[in-house]
Amino acid sequence: MRFQDITGLGEVKQKLIDAVNANHVAHAQLFAGGEGSANLAMALAFAAYLNCQNPGPDDACGVCPSCEKNSKFVHPDVNFIFPTAATPKFKREDATSDKFLKEWREFLLQTPYGNVTDWAAHFGWENKLLMIPTHESKNIIRALSLKAFEGKYKVMIIWLPEVMHANAANGILKILEEPPAQTIFLMVSNDPNKLLTTITSRTQKLLIRPFNDSEIIESLENEFSLEAEKAQKLAYFSEGNLREAKRLATGNESDTQEVFKDWFRQCFTYNFENLIALGDAFQKKGKEFQLALLATASKVMRESMIHLVQVPQMARIPEGEEDFIGKFSKVFTEEKIMKIAPKFDEAQYHIERNANPKILFLDLSLTIAQIARS
Repeated sequence: MRFQDITGLGEVKQKLIDAVNANHVAHAQLFAGGEGSANLAMALAFAAYLNCQNPGPDDACGVCPSCEKNSKFVHPDVNFIFPTAATPKFKREDATSDKFLKEWREFLLQTPYGNVTDWAAHFGWENKLLMIPTHESKNIIRALSLKAFEGKYKVMIIWLPEVMHANAANGILKILEEPPAQTIFLMVSNDPNKLLTTITSRTQKLLIRPFNDSEIIESLENEFSLEAEKAQKLAYFSEGNLREAKRLATGNESDTQEVFKDWFRQCFTYNFENLIALGDAFQKKGKEFQLALLATASKVMRESMIHLVQVPQMARIPEGEEDFIGKFSKVFTEEKIMKIAPKFDEAQYHIERNANPKILFLDLSLTIAQIARS
């Protein structure tokens, strides 16, 4: 992975390159970005640039022995820590990253934009709660106590440190603050607010913004044969999340927009039997669909609020949906939207933590119905 493999985000790449050229590379950095952002990809590209034997002005060379190893994620001076789960072979405390390196490298080669659900599905434990166990702190200290084998820097990439066990997080505080010479920590987080303050206070935070629409469209056009109209539509629905855009582009495009419309019609009519049936249907469609539906609901709420307050320059409504948003806004006023919108975030939080979808969506539907008819 090199900077050229990441579409756009030129300002972030330049900032990292300038730090190397000025010899001002912070020893502990936090790459903070939402799901589907380039935070992990950027950390991988930065690690390659740090140890490239012939770095150019804007990227690693891609052909030296160091770059060749980094392209396969097998460089001996680049270490990985990531969430795992107990398996028939390993107990929870023994399921450390080094036991899953083969699967991890395969996962990175497929996509550096995947989320924890994709990773769990890749190594076969999608129904398990993934975390970074306590024992990882000892592994980190042991790995970094050795001198670099062949590179200038010893790099430790920690993916999703927010799911690190508190004991593991506390166990690396000293080495995070005072690492060995030429050691770089790259922490890649989707939710830095969940990190211990003792961790964030020891890191230099680098915000990785979401991809903009033009970057999403460019990435999709480079990888898939899409018509401009469809690429633009997917950019809208993905909202800067390249993982979601690629998922939709590979034939997994859901009908959540139409399902959302039907769902809210049923809520407004307050047909209890139909709402129960919808809860059953949503449960059968799986977590990916459920999260996509809630994300669609949040988008509609946002666009409706923009329509109501008349700020058209902020609107991102795709062609063909303007009429629906206009009609929707007549029923759901600003006051009602303010009450309903937070419910979708709450529901998404609970779905991600394996709440019962049937009960959750029925409760959410009844809440929406009460607010809509008030």
